[in-house]
Amino acid sequence: MHVFSIPLTTRFRRIDVREGVLLRGPAGWAEFSPFADYDDVESAAWLRAALEAAREGHPPAVRDRIPVNVTVPAVDGPRAHAIVRASGGCTTAKVKVAEPGQSEAQEVERLEAVRDALGPAGRIRIDANGGWDVATALARLAVLDRAAGGLEYVEQPCASVEDLAAVRRRTDALVAADESIRRAEDPFEVVRREAADVVVLKVQPLGGVRACLRLAEDVGLPVVVSSALESSVGLAQGIALAAALPELPFACGLATAHLLTDDTVVRPLLPVGGAIGVRRPVVAPAALARTAASEDVAARWRERLERCAAVLGEDLADVLG
Repeated sequence: MHVFSIPLTTRFRRIDVREGVLLRGPAGWAEFSPFADYDDVESAAWLRAALEAAREGHPPAVRDRIPVNVTVPAVDGPRAHAIVRASGGCTTAKVKVAEPGQSEAQEVERLEAVRDALGPAGRIRIDANGGWDVATALARLAVLDRAAGGLEYVEQPCASVEDLAAVRRRTDALVAADESIRRAEDPFEVVRREAADVVVLKVQPLGGVRACLRLAEDVGLPVVVSSALESSVGLAQGIALAAALPELPFACGLATAHLLTDDTVVRPLLPVGGAIGVRRPVVAPAALARTAASEDVAARWRERLERCAAVLGEDLADVLG
């Protein structure tokens, strides 16, 4: 067990430091890193995913490279431009919008900068993380679509499935569901209400690669695999899902290692030519030492791990091997 604490290069999801636990099992290293606002029951799915990766490994891959998007946080135009230009050849960008305290003008500046950095052939998608109501979503989409020179899709414009469906009925933009899948008691409500054109799957919150493969088959909509801002150990679980899906029509949101100031592996999972090769990175002892959390943080994560193990009916000693 290794508890890591890694500062971010840019404030993201309203946090400045990413923390989590690496677990080592017979199949290799895996990651458990639920965000602070997840309770123990919800976080237990993240532990289930880690135990699957550590004990069972990954399912067979049907491709050896995963096309990925660059993720652009809620930064100003010059910073957004620089992030895209330094993205390792990504031709698709996911741009965060609906940031509390930011204006429409700031979002327009960000999207125009991203379009300039990508060039006319690049694809731009936006992610509102459920931050808009229906009226705001419809108004902003009209403006931001023009600023981006055309949007590939909008991810989670509103929080509820009912509002997602309302936006989808009243706009030409494709709608992707994220939180309405991974944080929902019933992810199939999105399908029944015809609330999305695309589903975003994240391995840790949904309980593992195999659970995501079953969900993708049952939902029957195009899938985008995204990260939960993990270290490269956790990103490898997302890469494994993207590699195993029968079809992969969109670039995946797995190029997020650049948002961390350090990593726990020898060679982080970063894009080259707009894609990440399918591999399981090697954990580096020196990197573990650099990223080790303080004793207080480590103790807090051990207690959290023990509570989540109890939710799964697991003994902490068995979890730790």
